[in-house]
Amino acid sequence: MTDRPEAFAGPGPEAIYEEGLTQGVFRIQRCRACGAHVFYPRALCLCCQSPDLEWVTASGRATVHATSVVRQKPEDGGDYNIALVDLEEGPRMLTRVVDIAPEQVRIGMQVMGSVGAVDGEPAVLFRPSAGGPR
Repeated sequence: MTDRPEAFAGPGPEAIYEEGLTQGVFRIQRCRACGAHVFYPRALCLCCQSPDLEWVTASGRATVHATSVVRQKPEDGGDYNIALVDLEEGPRMLTRVVDIAPEQVRIGMQVMGSVGAVDGEPAVLFRPSAGGPR
């Protein structure tokens, strides 16, 4: 027996998100009560605190909000980019922008996300998309 309310029964939001990634699907949550999109997966809406969240497939479209280059020795994999992107749906997420030199990622750059892998684990990675800054 558990003290968890019925709304919280079953696997947690993070497990559901990760399962989607293993299936190659990038999903985020949307609140049925207020319509806000939520990321990182949560049990309650950040805007209205409702537990009535549904999973929706993210568009993948985003804009780079901030960017940094992580410097590593070539034998450790070389330099890579870390970025905060604003998803078209509203939430912001930490990710990597790939298929471009890390130093070339710019604030305002339009990017498109898809499921890839980082260190053998599924992750949402973004690539530059046509159209330049928004």
